[in-house]
Amino acid sequence: MGELVLVRHGQTEWSRARRHTGRTDLPLTGEGERQAAALRPSLAARSVGRVVTSPLRRAVRTAELAGLTGAGTDPDLAEWDYGGYEGITTADIRRERPGWDLWRDGVVPGGPGHPGESLESVGARAARVLDRLAPLLGEEGPDVVLVAHSHVLRVLAVRWLGLPPSAGALFTLATGSLSTLGREHGRPVLTSWNVPPAP
Repeated sequence: MGELVLVRHGQTEWSRARRHTGRTDLPLTGEGERQAAALRPSLAARSVGRVVTSPLRRAVRTAELAGLTGAGTDPDLAEWDYGGYEGITTADIRRERPGWDLWRDGVVPGGPGHPGESLESVGARAARVLDRLAPLLGEEGPDVVLVAHSHVLRVLAVRWLGLPPSAGALFTLATGSLSTLGREHGRPVLTSWNVPPAP
């Protein structure tokens, strides 16, 4: 059957600095553009039937540079809204909240444009994406490629596997990486994870 191919966008200034980047619409860095273009050979070798990206420009641009044409956007693939933690590193948050963990403790409300979002809400968005794509992933179907962000893709992967959204904490995902989800004997499985772009 066709696989669900997950592509995390290339590097941005904030991802390089390990700052939480939810709805802030940042461009790729030069390195991020290189990472995205380096995905082209791996993706060109696949039979791709549909491409869907987050509406944020770092994802849209990654798809373009990776040679993915005809992409549509889906707001449910936008990154977790980190609320008051937008643009802040985990280390900085832990100075105020020792031991804080995003997957366990969540976020706090932020200012306009960053109200914050619960893990359950991210999980519900991921489930909606999977429900919409299910008819496209038949026995003989081509692959479906999703280009989005670290945390939302991690939640989507664990929802595919039938795990709770909090299990996304166990799956790291680097910028410019490629992962695949498929089926074995009818069971949803992880077929590859966090594969870096070619050097």
